[in-house]
Amino acid sequence: MEQKSQQACFGGTISVYEHDSAALNCRMTFSLYLPPQAKEGKVPLVTFLSGLTCSHENFTTKAGAYGIAAELGLAILAPDTSPRGDDVPDDADSYDFGKGAGFYLNAMQQPWAKHYRMEDYIAEELYTLIPQEFPVLADKQSLCGHSMGGHGALVQYLKNPDKWHSVSAFSPIVAPTQVPWGEKAFSRYLGDNRDDWAAYDATMLISDKGKASAPTILIDQGTGDQFLEEQLKPERFAEACAKVGQPLELRMQPDYDHSYYFIQSFIGDHLRHHAKHLT
Repeated sequence: MEQKSQQACFGGTISVYEHDSAALNCRMTFSLYLPPQAKEGKVPLVTFLSGLTCSHENFTTKAGAYGIAAELGLAILAPDTSPRGDDVPDDADSYDFGKGAGFYLNAMQQPWAKHYRMEDYIAEELYTLIPQEFPVLADKQSLCGHSMGGHGALVQYLKNPDKWHSVSAFSPIVAPTQVPWGEKAFSRYLGDNRDDWAAYDATMLISDKGKASAPTILIDQGTGDQFLEEQLKPERFAEACAKVGQPLELRMQPDYDHSYYFIQSFIGDHLRHHAKHLT
């Protein structure tokens, strides 16, 4: 692991690291904020999963999260959204597939399967690596995400409730098997068997689960989001949660769009939601 940069930030540090990923078979980059409390002992961790076209840098520089994280004593990990490098296959003509669009799944189709294993990278490799290398509590981790990353956060939380204490999302793709973004990505990463797709659809996972998880799921969605009707469809997830009694706080925020201005506006609520379950 190589530290590429480090700056003081709200009494703690924000650092960028590169490392060789065993899950993705390539070199990867992430940022990690450690609050001032980490100087005295280990702290809880929130992993933020970013959306289409993003890298670790978008959340790191645009979310405005670190002052609140310092107040709450939370570390924040911001991984990249896909494998990277010259040897990693890509679709240069698509912003919503290939590099920058890993969809937090384990690809089953070639040539994607060798590198596009973002599920293993988040839920196995980084989940273990970060507490080993930094003053982070291994058993106190939560997930948050935006758009494609909101999809990833919800899916990983629902599939691994023993690992993650809580989950929240901004503008998540909650029913990817039913929208163009998900249909395009899943058909190419996973193949034509839609039974394989179900493992990465939060709405279907809630329905199949048939029972609720204790912590409330927090979702913020802007009513001015340009992708709301065609790609996001939060009402479908809300309906599935209601059927199984899953506590859900779905907040429709008037006029907000899909941008990081939206995330800046409500990131404090999300971090406090996680702190309540982590500390």
